[in-house]
Amino acid sequence: MPDKRFKIENLKQLPSQNCPCGLAKRAFTEDPEKTATIHLVEISQDARAHYHKRTTEIYYILEGSGQIELDGELFNVEPHMTVMIKPGCRHRAVGKMKILNIPVPAFDPNDEFFDTETDLTEISKCQSE
Repeated sequence: MPDKRFKIENLKQLPSQNCPCGLAKRAFTEDPEKTATIHLVEISQDARAHYHKRTTEIYYILEGSGQIELDGELFNVEPHMTVMIKPGCRHRAVGKMKILNIPVPAFDPNDEFFDTETDLTEISKCQSE
């Protein structure tokens, strides 16, 4: 029987995972073609600035408000705003928010990078959990 050309996942039923931004529930991570994933993310107050070398991320703010830091500049965000973050852009969300994050291609934990040694230790810890 051929593989189906669709997949359905319920974000509410997925386990939360630590990430540089807070806690993420990640759907479509098992897609063999690695087309894209979608993450429901609860932003923590201590979100860490990071970047990706291959991945573009699209943030859609669902709840809350705050700021997003993009290459050192802060921008106010609120529900229904979207932000496209291209490879190489150092970024983090600041404030209490819930967002949808759509990484394209699919999320790859080996494509998260930090600028400091402390941050490098932290990502290793997150990846092993």
